[in-house]
Amino acid sequence: MQKKPISRRVIALAATGLMAFSSLAAAHAHLQSSAPAAKAQVTTSPDALTLNFSEDIEAAFSGVNLLDNAQKPVETTKARVEADQKNRLIVGLSHPLKAGSYQVNWHVLSVDGHKTAGSYRFSVK
Repeated sequence: MQKKPISRRVIALAATGLMAFSSLAAAHAHLQSSAPAAKAQVTTSPDALTLNFSEDIEAAFSGVNLLDNAQKPVETTKARVEADQKNRLIVGLSHPLKAGSYQVNWHVLSVDGHKTAGSYRFSVK
């Protein structure tokens, strides 16, 4: 039995499909950094949580829930996006945080319509 060679058309279609898929995967807003950082141990309460993403986000559809060590919500201000840096989400704290561990649950909608979410922890000494 003779094997048929793979045509250039099939290879081109496969390459195009892979490139399209990889660009879709890259289109999501991923958390790049935060303050306080994930797993950080800070000595004083921050005034706000700052989350930096890999692409611009929509403030109206993005937010943060902060939980204390007992998984109770901590009061924060409404999340906002900086006018000159639309990939930065800022959430003010209504009161200084007490010593303990905190969980940050975040969700964002990137400007191209993709939703992402995640969480991380930090502690105040």
